[in-house]
Amino acid sequence: MGGGLGLSVHGRYRVATEKTVIAMPETKIGLFPDVGGSYFLPRLQVNLGLYLGLTGDRLKGGDVVKAGIATHFVPSKRLYDLEKLLPRCTSESEVNSLLSKFHEPVEEFSLAPHVKHINYCFAASTIEEIIERLEKVQNEWSVKTLKTLRQMCPGSLKLTLRALQRGAQLQLGQCLRMEYRLACRATLNHDFPEGVRALLIDKDNNPQWNPKTLEDVDDDYIESYFKKLPEEQELKFFGKL
Repeated sequence: MGGGLGLSVHGRYRVATEKTVIAMPETKIGLFPDVGGSYFLPRLQVNLGLYLGLTGDRLKGGDVVKAGIATHFVPSKRLYDLEKLLPRCTSESEVNSLLSKFHEPVEEFSLAPHVKHINYCFAASTIEEIIERLEKVQNEWSVKTLKTLRQMCPGSLKLTLRALQRGAQLQLGQCLRMEYRLACRATLNHDFPEGVRALLIDKDNNPQWNPKTLEDVDDDYIESYFKKLPEEQELKFFGKL
């Protein structure tokens, strides 16, 4: 979830089991998918990453492989044997060969029936247009997705969409620098502390967002998050990223 996924998803080999559950649920607490979310989410197939980043929907087990987030599926009962054998590998080809032996086929992607609609709805350039397209689809999935989006922080939805759109054109290091700017501003603004209070501390599940509605979130508000920090506060990298 969130940061845990961010630490894992950038690795070359990513093993899922039937117990694996992943999500980027930040829009529910007034934040945005960070830890490289702006890099890996927009690179998933058929706008799936925009759907996951905006709705916080969870993927489990084999779905994590089908989505392209995990590279291999290994039943949890076989993990111990895999862990014993991996340190004996002396080359990348041996690692690949070993993982291939442990990898097992997964069932059909649970979101497969909705991929067409995900691709259509989440190709829209604004949150308002995404909502309009979902309203046109008019099926059980779209109704559920609309309900989910309406529970999210309006500012976070627009901020997330803008970050993912820009992240699609950036390298990982550039995405991390952008996300750092966004995170610094989020900690100083109203919504993130309020989301943490309402969902994680007081648990009243009644956040009072500000701006309160999508209509209240203007472009100046969103762009203020992306402005460069003072040079001494900018994220620095040592070595290549």
